[in-house]
Amino acid sequence: MSQQHLDVLIVGAGISGIGMACHLTRNCPDKRYAVLERRDAIGGTWDLFRYPGIRSDSDMYTFGYNFRPWTGGKVLADGPSIRRYVCETADEYGVTDNIRFGRKVVRTNWSSADKRWTVNVEREDGSEAETYTANFLVGCTGYYNYDAGYKPDFPGEADFKGQVIHPQHWPEDLDYSGKKVVVIGSGATAVTLVPTLTDKAAHVTMLQRSPTYLMPLPSVDPISVTLQKLLPDQLAYRLTRARNVTLARTIFERSRKNPKAVRRLILGIVRRQLGGKVDMRHFSPDYNPWDQRLCVVADGDLFKALKAGKASMATDHIDRFTENGIRLQSGQELEADIIITATGLDVQMMGGMDLEVDGQPVPIRDTLIYKNVLVEGVPNAAMIFGYTNISWTLKADIASEYICRLINHMDRKGYQECVTHDTQNSRTEDTILGSLSAGYIKRANDRLPRQGSQGPWKGSQNYLEDVRTLRFDPIEDGYIEFDGRRSKQGQGRATRFMAPLRSALFGA
Repeated sequence: MSQQHLDVLIVGAGISGIGMACHLTRNCPDKRYAVLERRDAIGGTWDLFRYPGIRSDSDMYTFGYNFRPWTGGKVLADGPSIRRYVCETADEYGVTDNIRFGRKVVRTNWSSADKRWTVNVEREDGSEAETYTANFLVGCTGYYNYDAGYKPDFPGEADFKGQVIHPQHWPEDLDYSGKKVVVIGSGATAVTLVPTLTDKAAHVTMLQRSPTYLMPLPSVDPISVTLQKLLPDQLAYRLTRARNVTLARTIFERSRKNPKAVRRLILGIVRRQLGGKVDMRHFSPDYNPWDQRLCVVADGDLFKALKAGKASMATDHIDRFTENGIRLQSGQELEADIIITATGLDVQMMGGMDLEVDGQPVPIRDTLIYKNVLVEGVPNAAMIFGYTNISWTLKADIASEYICRLINHMDRKGYQECVTHDTQNSRTEDTILGSLSAGYIKRANDRLPRQGSQGPWKGSQNYLEDVRTLRFDPIEDGYIEFDGRRSKQGQGRATRFMAPLRSALFGA
């Protein structure tokens, strides 16, 4: 079994892992690191999902990295374009040469005596297993299981004579030309698939158990395009990014403070898009805006497909699958040649790897996450976990910057170990995704880390607040132990305001 030692070991070569590696290159250039990736390609989600029309559901000016401008014309970019952007970023910062593909992490153990991690890795090709040791471990694996998505057991599914497909495993040779297609789901995947499939399908039906808030968004932002023509790329990117962060944050805050007004606004926009041709009950959720993620509709394509009669909506519960389709509890039967189960994700933390400290397992569900970055009670361990109410990468970037700050601080002070402990007993039963009530989050309640009721243990979805906390607050804030000693500095915050504000608006 081969073995090698590194300063930092990153698990996952998706958008978070590549971003973390780039930040290391920028801010800790003397550190030796490697990225372990189970798959054979860069991109994570954007390499795994290959269904027709796959695209971002966040605008690319905030979903792109803060250190490398997104210069593509589209606000909502397609999957291949996003993967290309991530790959080009990895190449530009020399990250690609440090990726070890086809490696599955199966066990990680921190040794207090040796002050290092030992990481056991299996090779996907069946060749000799490997062992890595590292001073610092960073999980960049996202929050779902790449092996399988979530699919309920539908009664009578074996009776159906057509094809049943989950978008996470889309067949490359699927021919849906002239076919009747039913897409089960109401989230971003279903909203993307339905209008895309109407290009060839005879008819597409979107079957949802309950509605989701939908918002049309133009795929090209003319203001951003103009700024790109007039200004240097980085400046144009930062200005557009600042505007979009502000808009997204304003909508989210208004949704929390005055949900009825935001609901009226969203439903009014949808009503105008539909022009009275589709029943609004299919677009009127029974929850408040942003209790679950709001889905964007690129150029209103779903609404156009519905008005044209190429697609239709059904809001009902499934009674059972039949030979020819799906029978609903209302008695209606939807005929189908192909059924697509866009029914969600199977949540999995840290890529399913086992965390241990001195040989003792540490269930991730029993931990809190300090500043949504450091794993409580686990030395020299961090995880990159993005936002759920705005672009994932906004948080991934500043979390990566914080980890680099922490590593550099430890070097300056000569520290070998850092670990956080909740000494205030602030643990609650809310998970780090507690701000959302989606089904996939509820199903994963026993697998997600918790958040606290106060301080750095309480999850934040506020980008400006997190910029101040992660970029400017003191590293030694009284919550972290270094080499077994807790700093005596109070839990104070940085008093500077204009510098964090400028940083939030104009990037790193």
